[in-house]
Amino acid sequence: MATDLVKEVENRYLKKKLPEISPGDTVKVKIKIKEGNKERLQAYEGVVIKLHGGGLNKTITVRRVFQGVGVERVFLLHSPKLETIQILRKGHVRRSKLYYLRQRTGKAARIREKLGAPKEIFDTLAVEEPEPQPEPEVVVDAVAETQPEPPAAE
Repeated sequence: MATDLVKEVENRYLKKKLPEISPGDTVKVKIKIKEGNKERLQAYEGVVIKLHGGGLNKTITVRRVFQGVGVERVFLLHSPKLETIQILRKGHVRRSKLYYLRQRTGKAARIREKLGAPKEIFDTLAVEEPEPQPEPEVVVDAVAETQPEPPAAE
């Protein structure tokens, strides 16, 4: 009973439209950053080395090498700060956790591209789905519908 209540509350905050992400994929994640009173988007591009958790707590760990230093960042997939996730390449790997990439540099750290991946996955997928606006009700006069139209005069 308690778990049903927790799932019901979590379902309100789950994002509906998430791309199919797997380890080895090269992704570009855009995060909302607040600086002072301004808000901007910051892009972070790298290889997904780990998927973790489930439900509202699902995370991905993205690794990239910046100026010769490996940087890993963990993103909460259902966070309101996460704006978009774009899959740039689908990687072909045989592991679920790619920790071995931490010891590799240069060409040894490359991941083969998955051949035959559908091209739709490379489109930018907005994570946030706009809330549907209720359509205004249109009241139609029933009398106007039943009257026949007069013939057109020439």
